[in-house]
Amino acid sequence: MGLILFPGDGDNSSPDVSWSYSGFAAFRRRLAETEGVVLSEMQGFGGERPWSEVSTALKPLLDHPDDGGDDLSPAGCASILVRLEAITDQWAREHSDQLLQEHIEDARQLMGVLRLCIEKDVPLAFL
Repeated sequence: MGLILFPGDGDNSSPDVSWSYSGFAAFRRRLAETEGVVLSEMQGFGGERPWSEVSTALKPLLDHPDDGGDDLSPAGCASILVRLEAITDQWAREHSDQLLQEHIEDARQLMGVLRLCIEKDVPLAFL
C-alpha cells in the first residue's frame, strides 16, 4: 500500500508519482528540513507547533494528510512547483547520499505532475 499523487483530470493515462507511506514520509521530512521545519514538532506529526507559524510555499504539501484530504488547486500547484524546483536545484548541487538522489528523482516526477495540473487547470489529487 502507498500513496499516489496525480492530476485530478479523470485521465487514467496521466502521469503520477507514487511512494510507500514511509518513502513519502522521508521525502516530506527532507523537504520540511530544507525549509527549516521539523515535522515532528508540528501539529499532525506528533508535535504542538501550529502550521499557522510556518511560512513556505510547500505548506499545502507538507501539511496534507497522506491519503484523502482536499485536492490541491492548480494555483497551489504553481506555488509548490516554483519552490520545489528551487529546492531540487539546491539538492542537486549537494551531491550527497543515495537517498538524496532518490528524493531528487521523486521531486522531478512530482514537478512533472504539478506542471500537468497547471497546464490542464486541474487539481492535484491524493490517493
